[in-house]
Amino acid sequence: MKIFSNFESGAINVVKAESIDDIQLTIPNDNQSEFYQWFHFRLESLVGEQHSIKLLNLAKSAYPEGWDNYRVAASYDREEWFRIPAEFDGDTLTFKVTPEHNSIYFAYFAPYSYGRHQDLIHHAQLHPECTLETLGHTLDGNDMSLLTIGTPEPGKKIVWVIGRQHPGETMAEWFIEGLLTRLLDDEDSVGRTLLGNSVFYVVPNMNPDGAIHGHLRTNAIGVNLNREWAEPSMARSPEVFLVRQKMLQTGVDLFLDIHGDEAIPYNFVAGSEGTPSYSEERQALEDAFKSALMAITPEFQDEYGYDKDKPGEANLTVASNWVAEQFDCLSYTVEMPFKDHDFAPDEDYGWSPQRSHQFGRDTLAAVSAVMGLV
Repeated sequence: MKIFSNFESGAINVVKAESIDDIQLTIPNDNQSEFYQWFHFRLESLVGEQHSIKLLNLAKSAYPEGWDNYRVAASYDREEWFRIPAEFDGDTLTFKVTPEHNSIYFAYFAPYSYGRHQDLIHHAQLHPECTLETLGHTLDGNDMSLLTIGTPEPGKKIVWVIGRQHPGETMAEWFIEGLLTRLLDDEDSVGRTLLGNSVFYVVPNMNPDGAIHGHLRTNAIGVNLNREWAEPSMARSPEVFLVRQKMLQTGVDLFLDIHGDEAIPYNFVAGSEGTPSYSEERQALEDAFKSALMAITPEFQDEYGYDKDKPGEANLTVASNWVAEQFDCLSYTVEMPFKDHDFAPDEDYGWSPQRSHQFGRDTLAAVSAVMGLV
């Protein structure tokens, strides 16, 4: 029996692995950070024998409540990610698996590799209305890649979409893949209409360093990028500094920041109610967007989510709040579950890459529905 994490986004520590019925593991912290929750490892062992695997010390993980009713993502081919039932006792997550093949991968959610990221952005640039630009580089020297889709012209609306500020929230890039697929489909009326009246600026991966390192929430040096928007710097958070600088050049009429939530088993959005400039007009835009998305897909709901900030108490270091205040625009954090969507559960796959992809496509239609209002 062998356990590996010596690959991109790999993250696991082996405590004990002397027998297949008592495999004990822990999750490493993000570098220079107290956060830990993302795991990704490979087990090579006997076919047809039941293995018992325990993830220890989870009471002090970033989101302990995220382990309740959580099912582990697993794959033999790194393409189809199915779910394995697990039990959580408040500190230890235990799951059992009987491998059908010698090698099997486990992850907190289906990974989105840096190679697939490169394929995504370079395939997108083949569209005649799409350009790929490197804004600068991360602390590890990775590219900060921006897709500009549409021709900037007077009167066109400016839409920004970013994902994976928290790199372990890989569902965000699956979502953006779906959104881009529809936006760049010349036979799709939603995409054609939007490119006629809007310009999209899309950053599919805001945190390539953290993604490669196997972090849940931070960049290479342990900085939570979604707390850097008020005063980013090239020394701590070049990812935010570079994107924010570009936003100040282009302006923003509509902003979506795509995330995943560990604990809440639903898709939802978080608005900018607590920002000083919040108004009835912006509330009307938020309500119109939510109504459109609920009409488009049953995967979205507005009953469960985060508590709304009180007036004037929004944290302006958070991307969606800073953008809303800076540009007085419709600005949402979009959240998807790590677990399953409890209104439409899937026993085999839970919330999955495929559903994230489709939710991105559906959300693009909601953007189109409110474009005349922004």
